[in-house]
Amino acid sequence: MMTKDNRQHQADIVSQFSRQAIPFTQVPGHFDALQLLLDMAAVDAADEVLDVACGPGLVACEFARHAKHVTGIDLTPAMIEQAMKRQQEQGQTNLDWDVGEAVSLPYADNSFSLVITRYSFHHLLAPEQALGEMIRVCRPGGRVLVADVAVAAEKSAAYDRLEILRDPSHTHALSQAEFTDLFQNSGLTGCRQSGYGVDIEFESQLKASFPNPGDESVIRRMVTEDIGKDQLGIKLRREQGQIVYTVPIAVYVGWKPC
Repeated sequence: MMTKDNRQHQADIVSQFSRQAIPFTQVPGHFDALQLLLDMAAVDAADEVLDVACGPGLVACEFARHAKHVTGIDLTPAMIEQAMKRQQEQGQTNLDWDVGEAVSLPYADNSFSLVITRYSFHHLLAPEQALGEMIRVCRPGGRVLVADVAVAAEKSAAYDRLEILRDPSHTHALSQAEFTDLFQNSGLTGCRQSGYGVDIEFESQLKASFPNPGDESVIRRMVTEDIGKDQLGIKLRREQGQIVYTVPIAVYVGWKPC
């Protein structure tokens, strides 16, 4: 049975992302590096793909252009509604959508040849459990890919403080070392790593966020005070009168042993 903390955390996720369902797709950085993910995943026309915590379907719909079939699953019904709308607008027929949680996937063992997730692990209380579930539903010889924020270890705590204020469903952004350990201890083989930075304009991101009342001023102060210092690990700076920052993203992929 789920603990009260888990239930409350899932409620926080649904609350946040029900409101973010539309604004999420309006942040330009959320469309970055899709080709890198396709290349790292080595997706092909025979793949049956699962996109865990698929959000509004940005990644799932892109993978569906190259795969046999894609299933997207997300905890937030409003996100699934946006994903279905995106699929319909693009005229894609090889996608299905489910509402469900990442740490207890409602699929049989060995159901998919490729299992992916992007920007989800920093919302999870137990990312190692989610990775285990992704591996469980992946077929032997298939691939598992995770892309998520990975800040420098010495800046992780400060970054978490900022992000928890901006988005109360944030838990912890893994450091590069934590990510590496997670994959090395997962049982996956042939693991490969890459990464990229997502440039985000601060005001656009804040408009797409729903912090608790009173926290917006604290967020603004933390951000402006870190310009030129980089204690938060996101290279805050001013460009053409705007505050811009770069979120470091790590991408890991590994093969499930046959």
